[in-house]
This record gives sequence, structure tokens and C-alpha cells, in this order.
Amino acid sequence: MSSQPNLTITFVDVRRRFDFRSISIGRWVSNAERDRSATQFYWALEDLMRALNCPELVISLRGSLSFQYGIGGRPGVAAHYDPSTRTFSLAKNAGPGSIAHEWFHALDHYLAAKVFSDCPRAMFASTAWLSEATPVVHSLNDKLLQCFQAILLSSNGRQPSELFAISAAMDKKLKVQYYAKPEEMCARAFEAFVDDGVNNNFLVGNTRTSKEAKCGLYPQGQQRERINIAFTSYFKSLAAAISGQ
Repeated sequence: MSSQPNLTITFVDVRRRFDFRSISIGRWVSNAERDRSATQFYWALEDLMRALNCPELVISLRGSLSFQYGIGGRPGVAAHYDPSTRTFSLAKNAGPGSIAHEWFHALDHYLAAKVFSDCPRAMFASTAWLSEATPVVHSLNDKLLQCFQAILLSSNGRQPSELFAISAAMDKKLKVQYYAKPEEMCARAFEAFVDDGVNNNFLVGNTRTSKEAKCGLYPQGQQRERINIAFTSYFKSLAAAISGQ
């Protein structure tokens, strides 16, 4: 975890540092809850920035991402991303470890229209790739698609990945459609990538020994290594592209 000096951090500081489009706080959030969450969120985002080796504008998706705390929560849901408003939300007293997952949903959605020429507005880039949408030719886009391939397909690119097989089996067992959705598999793979790079329990949960991890719902072994290499290459190229502007 990043070094955290004894400073008072507010959501105003978060917005100024990372340039979120807006930050909204629920009316039932106490001042103590607000300040505690602002501090945890700030350092989590700094650790995320360090894990990606990317600047602040990546975290707020060039100022297009909004953040809410303690607004519109749903029972049992610690955090969620709303594509219709491009808003990332944390529930009041949200459990730790949900930020990396939901932030990747925001990135996945943000990139869809940039990576594909015929992608519906609400679709995620990972879903568009699996739906064989038309990619925009660009070397950076190629690296993102390599991430999706490493997550969703086998090492030879000809069969579904082990992560997909396990996720689909879990959906069948629970009679739901959730774990095997491409955007959910990619968000969990991103969690694992971040978890392997930084130590911040507010940013990302345990992707190796948690109940879900033991069920195989996070990448493991050689697939995890391939995914981490692909993500590292993508974010390295993204940082280089931004610095060269």
C-alpha cells in the first residue's frame, strides 16, 4: 500500500486530484463516514494508478467518470457501475475490495466506442469483442484485444478459456447468468492483475484464497500469468501514448 501521511483528505481533494466529472455524497452519510471513505478512496486510487503505471486522467477516464458514495445503494451490493450515466458508485459502509472490479467495468465501457466502430452505446468492449464487432485498427487497440483473448480463450486461441468453463459451470449450478458474462470475467481478471501488483484491501479483495478464488472464478496458474503479461503490455503502451501527446 502507498505511504499514507497523516493528512485530512476530502472528496474535494479526490475530485481535484483525479478530475472526476462529479462526486456526489448521500444525505445519510455522516461527516465521519464521508471523511473516512474519502481517505480510503483516495489512497486506493493512488495505488490503482501505481499498479497501472498510468496518470490521473486514466483513473477518471479523461474526466468522463462520475463517482457517488452512499447514493442509490442496493441490498447486498457494495459497488456498481452505471453505463447510462457513466457513474461508479460505492454503497455506504461498502465492504472493501470492490473498487478495482467496478473501475474496470467503467474502463471496459469507456473503451468500447473507441475500440470498435459499430458498438452499441451501452455495450462493454469485452462483450463487443466476443460479439465480433468491427475493431478500429490501432496498435493500442490490438493490445487490449490481446487482453480479452488471454481472459476468454485458451492459450491457443481456439477454445474457451479455463476461466470461462469454470464460470459457466458456476452459472449453471446457481441458475444465473453472471459469472460467465465477458465483462464480469474481464473485471475479475483485472482484479487479479491489480491484486498481484499492489497491497490495498480497499482497492481489491483476495483473488487467491477467497471463496470465489478457491472455486476457480479468478484466473489461476499459467492463464493468470498470460493475462498479467497482456494487461502490463496494454497499460504500458497506454501510458506511453498519453505521455507522447
